[in-house]
Amino acid sequence: MSKDMKAKITFGVWGLVVGAAISMIIGFSWGGWVTSANAKNMTGEAILSSQAAICVAQFVKEPNSKEKLKEFENADSSARTKFIEAGGWAIIPGQKEAEFEVINACQTGIEALVKKN
Repeated sequence: MSKDMKAKITFGVWGLVVGAAISMIIGFSWGGWVTSANAKNMTGEAILSSQAAICVAQFVKEPNSKEKLKEFENADSSARTKFIEAGGWAIIPGQKEAEFEVINACQTGIEALVKKN
């Protein structure tokens, strides 16, 4: 192999390496690329958010939701958690029992309703 050919191959390989590195930097910085761990985390947050919204919606559609909201407002933090759990609003259709994270997120959503009223 000639010296000129080796130089071209070396230049080409370095061009590929630098091009790949620049592509990754741009992709992760500005292109919206994410790692699988970050994607799983974002998915979990989205699921929790939607489940909390379902819980708040189930609370609001109760026939006596205004009275329940006043009862919720008068309860302390630990009693609010038990209140939501006892009401069954944090149980997502298809689940047997409510998850702790959903109950806490639902509590935050209902507290926003209290502040709004």
